[in-house]
Amino acid sequence: MDELRYQVDLLSAMNQRLTNDEKMYRLICDTSSNAFLYVDFVEDRVRTLANWDFFFPNVEINDRNDLTKLYSQVEEKYTLPLRELIFLEKTEMNTSSGIIKLKDGKTWVECETAILYDLTGNATDKVIRFKDISKFKNQNEELTYMAYYDMLTGLYNRNYFVRLLADFVRKAGDENEIVSVMFVDIDDFRKINDGFGLIVGDEIVQQFGQFLSGFKSENVLVSHFNADIYCIAIYKPSGSRSVEHIYKVIHQRVREPFRLSTGQELLISVSVGVAEYPEAAKTTLELINCAEIVMFKAKGNGKDAIKYFDAPILNEFLQNVNIETKLKGAVFEQNFTMNFQPQYYVKDKKLRGVEALIRWRDNDGMMISPAVFIPIAEKNGTIVPIGTWVIEESIRTFVDWKRQFDCHVILSLNISAIQYMREDFIDSILSVIKKYDVDPTELELEITESVLIENFKDVMEKLHILRDYGIRISLDDFGTGYSSLSYLKGLPIDTLKIDKSFIDTIVNDENTRVITESIIYMVKKLGFETIAEGVESKEQFEYLKEIGCDCIQGYLLGKPMPGEEIKQLLLDQI
Repeated sequence: MDELRYQVDLLSAMNQRLTNDEKMYRLICDTSSNAFLYVDFVEDRVRTLANWDFFFPNVEINDRNDLTKLYSQVEEKYTLPLRELIFLEKTEMNTSSGIIKLKDGKTWVECETAILYDLTGNATDKVIRFKDISKFKNQNEELTYMAYYDMLTGLYNRNYFVRLLADFVRKAGDENEIVSVMFVDIDDFRKINDGFGLIVGDEIVQQFGQFLSGFKSENVLVSHFNADIYCIAIYKPSGSRSVEHIYKVIHQRVREPFRLSTGQELLISVSVGVAEYPEAAKTTLELINCAEIVMFKAKGNGKDAIKYFDAPILNEFLQNVNIETKLKGAVFEQNFTMNFQPQYYVKDKKLRGVEALIRWRDNDGMMISPAVFIPIAEKNGTIVPIGTWVIEESIRTFVDWKRQFDCHVILSLNISAIQYMREDFIDSILSVIKKYDVDPTELELEITESVLIENFKDVMEKLHILRDYGIRISLDDFGTGYSSLSYLKGLPIDTLKIDKSFIDTIVNDENTRVITESIIYMVKKLGFETIAEGVESKEQFEYLKEIGCDCIQGYLLGKPMPGEEIKQLLLDQI
């Protein structure tokens, strides 16, 4: 009797434990976001648990035959993987998994299967867990997209384009074919951003990128490199996928305005550089660099054009890079000297003044022309410290001459457009004048038309302020611009310099003489002084004297020379 009671109590305890375990498992299932499919192979039973209706609404599973109903719930290409998971009965690892996509087109499901076996190796139980991984999958796809595509235009991004271009290059090497790379840049894009705003700039980049995407094919890659720059690679270019055809289509498109979401219409132009493998370069990055180099050459030649790579362009670029590197060192060491070219009154050949001209001899002993290094300095920003040094060194030397010879001459200084644009420009000039106690009326600042074009209103205000302090203003290289005459009416200038290009042909060319005579007559009526640059012969001098030019500057009466030689000229004036 006691033994029976013991057995009853033991069964009751076991049942209670099972009941408690079942409650726990049921609670786990009820709070789980997953769904479970349980298969009992021994009793041939199937049961669905937890969040089943979320994944498979209205799909009731009563036995193993009903499992085929699940096929209709997934996209067609995932039917076979799902079937393998459902009917899987043997696996070495006891578990298996896979990913399927439901027919709603947005839900990704991870399926994981676990199987139990008896001692003879036969499957007894199986559970399939269904887990919603849509958020993770979408995030992963977004990250993958970001790794390969540009978010603004939908084109390949720079990194992925380089990888694909490398495949093109390797394939072209194996097959002895050509790969063309087009570097495409929107001209004056900064002005679009500054004038219309960044939103408009982005929309232009987006619309133009969408247009370029029309060239994409198996053998044509299109990418958005950055900002306003795109890159196109063409494998085995020919016919409709040749550089010439693509550029022609691009050129035709940009002749029509882009219509923005605001209703605005905006015209753009593009500059294109082209380089080909294997002629221009043997590696992917070199190929891109060569295309970029000739693109900048196209922009430098007036923009709205296409330029093809050739060796001289690369040599010029490498030379400029070398000069730029040396120039930064020269600025740091102030490794420059000043020359001064005298200016004379035509009437009596008396010294009017001198123009300060910077000279640079690099550490290898080579003289580098200002025509070469000044444009580079203006691009990389070193023109500002160079210009500051020129102003101070020239004025310091000028003041030293005045102390020695008590001379009354004019010092002319060339000022870069970038210097004029700086907010502290006037203060920096005035501080040097004050430092060396120089008479402002003996200083003359030379400006070119390019300075006025950049920011006419701002420059005009600064010129008026400088004139109020007594500083003279000279308009340099007159006649070389397109609209010089339009500036003369309101410019606060004292002197106008006639460009050397007129003087070179003034003796033999009737048209040049007519233009030069007209300039001098007009300028005299406006009350300006005239200086002819580049006078190298007596015939030029005599003709300029005859037509009433006030002053000359050139090799005939004086080449640029060091300050010590200018001292002798000043001594002769005493």
